[in-house]
Amino acid sequence: MGKIAIILRRSPYGDINAAEAVRHALGGAADELGVDLILVDSGVLLAKQGQDDTDTGFTNLGNVLTDCIEMGVDIYADKHSIREQDMDTADIPEGIKIVNGPEIAEIIKNAKTTMIY
Repeated sequence: MGKIAIILRRSPYGDINAAEAVRHALGGAADELGVDLILVDSGVLLAKQGQDDTDTGFTNLGNVLTDCIEMGVDIYADKHSIREQDMDTADIPEGIKIVNGPEIAEIIKNAKTTMIY
């Protein structure tokens, strides 16, 4: 089976999209599928180190990316989106690849299935 590309466009707190994207990424990896998790738009906030989820009512998802990496999920953060969210590439933990639009397009092109959150 080919790779699955999971695109996260929403911030980690405010709705369940980020949690669902990560849940599906972990599930795919557990089933030994190739999974690419692509963080774009406000989805790059999921990768920001030192997340503060106080008073959000949502579980902190910052550490779950480490679990994804350990299980073999390839995680990509869009360079343009990082800048748009007033982040610095230093905010992105090791193991997450910073990519540009054409690289993201190639990842999606090579995926058999694409899920968007």
